[in-house]
Amino acid sequence: MYTVIKRMEISASHSLNLSYPSKCENLHGHNWIITVFCRSAQLNDDGMVVDFTGIKDQIKGKLDHKNLNEVLPFNPTAENIARWICEQIPHCVKVEVCESEGNMAVYEKD
Repeated sequence: MYTVIKRMEISASHSLNLSYPSKCENLHGHNWIITVFCRSAQLNDDGMVVDFTGIKDQIKGKLDHKNLNEVLPFNPTAENIARWICEQIPHCVKVEVCESEGNMAVYEKD
């Protein structure tokens, strides 16, 4: 089994729609650290699980320097973002989204 891991940083803002009062309901930004894990038993014709540049283009190209509320069709919590990223990348099995020091959400496919 092959595993590739791509780590990248994006800057993006969001505001959360929550069921309780929170300062996170206000528009604010983070320097997000996103780590994508892709696995495959076989390599493609180029000898890769997935191209690192393709991962970067899919995520950074869509989310970097954006208001996530305007780009994503859901409440942009770290958990929801992790799931969405995993669904965008071929062979992705796990995504870690760190929105600030000590605050990380992880999504793993079953």
